[in-house]
Amino acid sequence: MIQIEFSKEDLKALNYERYHHPHPRVQQKMEAVLLKSHSLDHKLIAQLTDVSANTITTYLQEYKNEGIEKLKEVKFNQPKSELCEHTCTIEAYFKKHPPATIKEAMSKIEELTGIKRSEPQVCKFLKSIGIKRRKVGAIPSKADLDLQEAYKKEKLEPRLQEAKDGKRKVFSVDAAHFVLAPFLGYLWSFTRLFIKAPAGRKRFNVLGALDVITHELHTITNDTYINAQSVCALLWKLYHVNLGIPITLILDNARYQKCALVDQLAKHLNIELLYLPPYSPNLNLIERLWKFVKKECLYSKYYSEFDAFKNAISNCLSCTHTIHKKSLDSLLTLKFQSFKKSQIMTF
Repeated sequence: MIQIEFSKEDLKALNYERYHHPHPRVQQKMEAVLLKSHSLDHKLIAQLTDVSANTITTYLQEYKNEGIEKLKEVKFNQPKSELCEHTCTIEAYFKKHPPATIKEAMSKIEELTGIKRSEPQVCKFLKSIGIKRRKVGAIPSKADLDLQEAYKKEKLEPRLQEAKDGKRKVFSVDAAHFVLAPFLGYLWSFTRLFIKAPAGRKRFNVLGALDVITHELHTITNDTYINAQSVCALLWKLYHVNLGIPITLILDNARYQKCALVDQLAKHLNIELLYLPPYSPNLNLIERLWKFVKKECLYSKYYSEFDAFKNAISNCLSCTHTIHKKSLDSLLTLKFQSFKKSQIMTF
């Protein structure tokens, strides 16, 4: 009997590769070795993976001697596409000029290599070199990526660590302006459906302070507009909670938040205002909450009256710490999106 010791990292890697490795034979190997970690008999592992006991022994011996990389080897001969000889050329071109469609990719590959292939063949080849269809994201054009990274490391992360240790309360602050209008989403339906567009442009304003650790939410709401007085009301509300430890608010640079009135009151209440770098919504946790609210109670829903519209939003926000807690705990993690300069399209 082959004896193998498995670390947590080993098991995690095996579990990942058995689902995500592109070759089914390698997935089978990972499954066999993972079953071994449960101390199963080799004959039972052979039955479960539908291979011979000798093959199981080979897999285990390879893993024991040379590790997981050995299992990733596919030993039998496979026919290779002629395009493989041009992989470097194709990769270099598509890194700078990603195609919008498979037809566009087909045309460009034929132009670069002289080799013509069908749509399924090109699609398969692109996936084999790590290219797949992805939705293009948006980032403010004036965002300073280096400044964002410096802010994260020097200001944001130290305070978040204090919050995790219970030495500080950190709140993510922002205002959302929900306009009574159709929020168009996706539905599984037999035909395309339409939502009535309410008349007028009434809006429900919510200024929120989200506890980055507990996800408890404090709000100031109105039907008019958010101003410096609204922010001051929120500061007083947080002050009267009597937390007993330092408080930090993470805010953007909206004029009604970054003004003398708010600054003076914050100093009086001993509340730290930590302003985000310009154009950095990706570093403000509460932005994810606003998206959740729209998805939960606004997308593809019709409200004929403004009061019903407001109540739907208010009810959703009031349940962030109860009914929606499980969903929000997985959404509101302290992992903030970073952007690489190589990801930014300049063409």
